[in-house]
Amino acid sequence: ITVSRDTRCDRVINIAEDFKEVPGIKEFCGNNDTIVMGSTWEDDEAEWTHFVKKHPEIKFIIAPHEIDAENLADVKKEFEGSVFYSEWMKQVPGREANCLIINNIGMLSRLYYYATITYVGGGFGDDGLHNILEAAVYGKPVIFGPEYERNFEAGEMIDCSGAISINNAPDLEKIVNQLLHNKDELSSRSIAAKKYVYKNAGATEKIISFLKKNNLHFL
Repeated sequence: ITVSRDTRCDRVINIAEDFKEVPGIKEFCGNNDTIVMGSTWEDDEAEWTHFVKKHPEIKFIIAPHEIDAENLADVKKEFEGSVFYSEWMKQVPGREANCLIINNIGMLSRLYYYATITYVGGGFGDDGLHNILEAAVYGKPVIFGPEYERNFEAGEMIDCSGAISINNAPDLEKIVNQLLHNKDELSSRSIAAKKYVYKNAGATEKIISFLKKNNLHFL
């Protein structure tokens, strides 16, 4: 068995290095600290409600994992004064909201670019933690819940200080406040997250090279 690093790192690097702006997001964030929560479930969102309400000066972007009408309505109800991305783009009332809910698919991997701190969902449920590499590739510290055992990269990123696992809302608020008020720690964790992704890149080229060298072909 030969370890060839991780092809997912190659994929997120390609996306990041071919980055294209998401319309309206830069205007929403302005010069504020911004927290992007990606692939969230109800259990994830519950950890954030108090912090979001308490910090109107911070911009929050939530991209729920499920975007059916019923779930989106529940998320909007949970975060008072929030606005859907589609509403924001139409410039309807709610332009001053500090919480933007993404009600479409296909842009999450680019949304992390705008974050000061990122949060990736799935770590509080049975479905498992979602893709943290999409956030880390932009040099953003990643926070997630306690259920990450099936994601080996989560443990490795914690070890290199690019990621942090939290157990509850008080944990979350303590860590976020710590990062926002300690720019040196924020910077060092950001660098560590990006370095982890690039350190584990190169698998695609390595695998293709191996196949060519050994004259292996697949139908």
